[in-house]
Amino acid sequence: MVNLRVKPYNLDDEGVKWVEETIKSMTLEEKIGQLFINMGASRDEEYLKSILDNYHIGGVRYNPGTAEEVYDQNKILQENSKIPLLIAANTEMGGNGACTDGTYIGNEVKIAATNDKKYAYEMGRVSGVEAAAIGCNWSFAPIVDINKNWRNPIISIRTWSADVEQTLELSLEYMRGIQESGIAPAAKHFPGDGIDERDQHLSFAPNSLSVEEWDATFGRVYSGLFEAGLPSIMAGHIALPEYVRHFNPNATTQELYMPATLSKYILTDLLRGKMGFNGLVVTDASHMVAMTSAMKRSEMLPTAIAAGSDLFLFFNDPDEDFNWMMEGYKKGIITEERLEEALTRILGTKAALGLHKKAKTEILPAKEEAMAKIGLEENKEIAKEVADKGITLVKNTQELLPISPDKQKRVLLVEAKGTEGGFGKFLELMGGAKKKPIDTLKDLLEAEGFQVEIWESPMDKVMKLPKEEMAKAMANVYAAKRPIADLTDNYDLIINIANVNPNTDQRVQWPASKGTPDIPFYVNEVPTIFVSVKCPFHLADVPQVKTYINTYDDNAVTLEALVQKLVGKSEFKGVSPVDAFCGFGDTHF
Repeated sequence: MVNLRVKPYNLDDEGVKWVEETIKSMTLEEKIGQLFINMGASRDEEYLKSILDNYHIGGVRYNPGTAEEVYDQNKILQENSKIPLLIAANTEMGGNGACTDGTYIGNEVKIAATNDKKYAYEMGRVSGVEAAAIGCNWSFAPIVDINKNWRNPIISIRTWSADVEQTLELSLEYMRGIQESGIAPAAKHFPGDGIDERDQHLSFAPNSLSVEEWDATFGRVYSGLFEAGLPSIMAGHIALPEYVRHFNPNATTQELYMPATLSKYILTDLLRGKMGFNGLVVTDASHMVAMTSAMKRSEMLPTAIAAGSDLFLFFNDPDEDFNWMMEGYKKGIITEERLEEALTRILGTKAALGLHKKAKTEILPAKEEAMAKIGLEENKEIAKEVADKGITLVKNTQELLPISPDKQKRVLLVEAKGTEGGFGKFLELMGGAKKKPIDTLKDLLEAEGFQVEIWESPMDKVMKLPKEEMAKAMANVYAAKRPIADLTDNYDLIINIANVNPNTDQRVQWPASKGTPDIPFYVNEVPTIFVSVKCPFHLADVPQVKTYINTYDDNAVTLEALVQKLVGKSEFKGVSPVDAFCGFGDTHF
C-alpha cells in the first residue's frame, strides 16, 4: 500500500487519519468520481455545482479566463465540494497559464537560452504566487521532455533543452519556485517526448530509446526529480517499447506500443517498481488520438487506472465516462486494491497541500488580496530580462551586424509562414486579436530611422480576389519571374520573420511563387537576416541564410530587445539549449 508518511506526502498522524477516514466514509460513486479531473465547460455557478453533485470529481483543469473570473469559479468549486479539489493550471510559461492577465515570464527553451538557472526559479515562483492567489493548488508543469529530435512539432519551445543535466537543473529550480506558494508541480510527459517526430494529439508517437539510453536521459531526469520530492507526474500517451520488452521479452506488438497511460509495464513495473515513485499520476488529456485509438473508450477508462494512473484527465461525455469507469470497477478491471491506492494518493496529495486543515471558505485568500498579486510590474521586469538574455544569435557568417540607417536605410520585411490551419490556427484564435510581429518590427525599425516596407506576397493578393479570378491569377503567380534588380536597386537589407505556430510540423511552407522575396534565395544579392519568433529549428529550411536569430517568442518586449541588438545597442547573450543547426552540415556556412 501507499506510504503517506514519506515523500512526497510527508504526512503526520492527523493527515494520514484524514485520508483513511475520508476514504472509509465515501460511497462507491464518490470513489469513482474522485478519479476524474474535469475540464470546465462553463463558469456558471449552476453548472459547477451540478458537476460536483453528479460526478463527485477529484479536481479540475479549467479554461483560461481573467484572474477575477478564475477566482470566482474556484471559490464556488471549493465551497461546494464535499472533498477539497485539486485545481490545476498549465503554468508552463508563468502566471499567464493560470489566468489571462497573469505574468508571462518565458517559454522553457527561452529560459534555458539565458544560461541562468535563476530564471527557471523565477518562472516557478511567479507562477506559484499568481496561481495560488486565484485558488489553484496544482500545476501541469514543468515540462521535462528532452529535445532530441528537431522535427518534433510539440515540444520545440515548450521544453528546456537537449541536454539532460540542464533539463534536470532547470526543472528542479522551477519546482523549488512554484512549491514556495504551496502549488504541487506535475512534471510531464512521462516517459518522455522529444524522440519521435509525430504528435500524440494526432497519432502514435513512441519513445524509441533503448533501456540503457532511456535510463541515461529521461530516467536520469525523472529520478533526480523523484529524489527531490516531486509530488506528481503527468503520464504521456507515449509508448516505451524497449522497456516493455525488458519486462516481457514475449510482449506482443500491441503491448510494445501501448501508450504509457494504458501500460502496466510502464506505470507499474517501471515507474512504481523499478523507479520507486510514490507520488500521484495523472493521465494526459484523454481526447488525444494516441490514447483514444488504442482501444474502445469504454475499455480505455478503467484500463488507465488499472495500469497505474491515479487520475483520468477530462470527461468526454460525463455520463458515459463515469458509467464506463464504474463498469470497469464492477468487472474487476480496476481491482479494489488499485482503487484504494489511487484514492490514497489523490487524498494524500490534497492533505500534503494542507487542504484538509482549512474550512471551505478559507481555502482561497481574500479576493482583494489575491488580485493584488496578479501582473505585478516587478514580475514583468523579469520577462524583459529573459528577453534580453535569451535572444540567440545562432549564426552570423557575414559582416552585417550591427545594422544602421546609414548603411541599410531601405529595409524589406518578409513574413515566412507555416501551415495556416490545424492546432496552430486554434492557438492563434485562442490568443485573440494580436498585432503581428512583422508589424511591430516595422514600427520599431522606423523609430530607429530605417525606411521599412512589408512585402505582400502574390498569394496573399490572390486570396483577396473573387473566386472566379483566382485560378487565372494563380497561374500567373506560378509563371511569374522578375529581375534581380528589383531587389538590389530598392533594398539595402531584407529581414525574414518566421512566425510558425505548432502544428503537425513546424516547417516553413514556401508558396508556389518563384523569384519573390517569400523565399530567401537572394542571400548573395541583398544582405539578409532570418529571424524566427517561435520554432528554433528553421535553419533546416533556410540553410543558405548567413545571419539567423532565434527569439523564441513574439512578445512586444522580446521584439523590442531584438531591435536593440540588431542596431548594436545591446549584445546578443543567448546560448542555444538545442541544436539549432538541426544536425546538418549545410546549416553552418
